[in-house]
Amino acid sequence: MIASRVRVLIVDDSAFFRRRIASILGTDPAIEVVGFAGDGQSAIREARRLKPDVITMDVEMPVLDGISAVKRIVAENPTPILMFSSLTHEGAKATLDALEAGAVDFLPKQFDSSTGQEASKLLVRRVLAIGTRGVTRRLGTIIRPQPSVKPVEPRAVAPVHRGSYKLVAIGASTGGPVAIQTLLAALPSDFPLPIIIVVHMPASFTPAYAERLDTQCAVSVKEAVDGDLLRPGHAFLAPGGKQMILERRGEGAVIRIKESTSDQTYRPCVDVSFGSAARLMPREVLAIILTGMGADGKQAARALKEGGSTIWSQSEESCVVYGMPQAVEKAGLSDRVLALADIGPNLIKAV
Repeated sequence: MIASRVRVLIVDDSAFFRRRIASILGTDPAIEVVGFAGDGQSAIREARRLKPDVITMDVEMPVLDGISAVKRIVAENPTPILMFSSLTHEGAKATLDALEAGAVDFLPKQFDSSTGQEASKLLVRRVLAIGTRGVTRRLGTIIRPQPSVKPVEPRAVAPVHRGSYKLVAIGASTGGPVAIQTLLAALPSDFPLPIIIVVHMPASFTPAYAERLDTQCAVSVKEAVDGDLLRPGHAFLAPGGKQMILERRGEGAVIRIKESTSDQTYRPCVDVSFGSAARLMPREVLAIILTGMGADGKQAARALKEGGSTIWSQSEESCVVYGMPQAVEKAGLSDRVLALADIGPNLIKAV
């Protein structure tokens, strides 16, 4: 008997999908499915009664939708919630709403014959990663982003920065969408450096996510396209399913979007994008590793550090999942370890 199983409540209005998820989770002895709910109102009731370690939640449900249920559950009894999303633009927008409401992660609602095995393995890994007691404790301290107001007047010309940096590079995975929004919301519209952002997201999500960031943050944010020139005060989000690299163009740098190869686990990949920055701008990058599963970013962080650039990592207490920042910190690569709320203000001071 396993003493510390991750206890899961499955919420979906489809009985077939509830059974499918239960079957997948049941393949791992470290996970125990403790209950089911078919609508948001029942989810709130069962979460209160069962006190699970993780809740999987659909967005569209009768009686009470998933986003409203997330808000109630997080307010009453903070619990890591994993959302299932359709791979559509509207599905992406709804999932981003759920993340802002307090959900910690999401997965595409896709378990067909072509992707089912890998999707099943990913589901198990995500549930185990967010199902620890440490994640549950940290949920109460994680700060949700406060939107910045876009200036109506034309943007001022960015001043020459006082530091030695030419680029800010941000990488994240689980918990990253909200963390990145929190960080960028702290920056002014005349932020003097370009920013590149890599977060593990599917292709259908990154356009909606870039639109949301651009609306809610003072800096300009867009999904990167091939040929974009790095510009101060502009943030470029790596498109889902592809790889974003930097190349030299004259005195500046240009973004190139490449197809992912079969050996690349993450698409986009922090190591790929940050690695190109390390080659292009030695000593001139301020790289920030935020919350996320795994160790993506550690390899490139080493290359950046060896070239003379600076690495910051998010503190364990403010992470949803302390994986990527921990890998960088344990390797001795972090120049500073900062709580999420402190990264934006310190970034402004650093440049």
